Amino acid sequence: MARHADEHLVTSRIRLPRRIIDRPLRQVGKRLVMAMLVLASTVFIVYVDNTGYHDNSDDHVDFLDAVYYATVTLSTTGYGDIVPYSDTARLINVLLVTPLRVLFLIILVGTTLEVLTERTREEWRLNRWRAQLREHTVIVGFGTKGRSAMQTLAATGLKKEQVVIVDPSAKVIEAANAEGFVGVLGDATRSDVLLRAELQKARQIVIATQRDDTAVLVTLTARQLNRGAKIVAAVREEENAPLLRQSGADAVITSASAAGRLLGLSVLSPTAGTVMEDLIQQGSGLDLIERPVIKAEVGRSVRETDDLVVSVLRGHRLLGYDDPAASPLQLTDRLIAIVRASPEDEGTPARPTFG
Repeated sequence: MARHADEHLVTSRIRLPRRIIDRPLRQVGKRLVMAMLVLASTVFIVYVDNTGYHDNSDDHVDFLDAVYYATVTLSTTGYGDIVPYSDTARLINVLLVTPLRVLFLIILVGTTLEVLTERTREEWRLNRWRAQLREHTVIVGFGTKGRSAMQTLAATGLKKEQVVIVDPSAKVIEAANAEGFVGVLGDATRSDVLLRAELQKARQIVIATQRDDTAVLVTLTARQLNRGAKIVAAVREEENAPLLRQSGADAVITSASAAGRLLGLSVLSPTAGTVMEDLIQQGSGLDLIERPVIKAEVGRSVRETDDLVVSVLRGHRLLGYDDPAASPLQLTDRLIAIVRASPEDEGTPARPTFG
């Protein structure tokens, strides 16, 4: 409930994977320490050779006068009330104090310039990312379900650059950034948050929120922004699945029921449960894939294909392998088949999970 309440409090932000290790405050702290070291070095140099300096007020330069002289000198103020008059003091000012003054200014000005440069660089990266992003995948919710979906998509060859994570938790977005994903921090039920994820240009959308009511609202908003994207949503309760489909989801997975069925199947047959779990894990053992019919298979029956076909998708109809209407195969058909996963298969375009 605390996380659900936080969804209305966070501010929407796009966070690209960070390339800078140090935090801004830490960088400023380092430069401040360096500036203080430069100041301390200058004070030490002046105080050691204090007899070579002249103070217009009392003709004597003590430690406080050395600190004062170092401060006004490094800041280029130079009031002129304390001046070096001996040859040694003047030579030391030329060889040591002046380079320290330049270094001091570089540290202070460099900090400001770096902050401005970093902001400009981040803005440029963000604009470049927006311009190049097309046909990508948006994952709403990066908990257990969202991560599992991402792992399955990665096994099909989907690159991290083509994935955008949306989540209301700052810690989750930071973790996604650490893994190399672009993250959008905010409430996904709001259209402005989804627009920041460039959802209107997305090819497929995975909705894996913690609550069913949130999933419904996100699905409605996502479908309104993108009419052509493939939307797959997960719900906890099976009774909410029809509502998700009415909201615009192309496929709805009931997590609680699916887990329960797998548990029941494993009780009846542990081996069958192992096979089913293997099928839903992409990239190892057996994989369940969807692929188009190739020209050599057109006109053949389902059983004459090289793969173990379990269903044929023809238009909006899903035909079983034993359905007489499934054969002969047509060029526009898509096959749901079981194949043996191998390292060579990973990353090939023959393994589309969606559409």
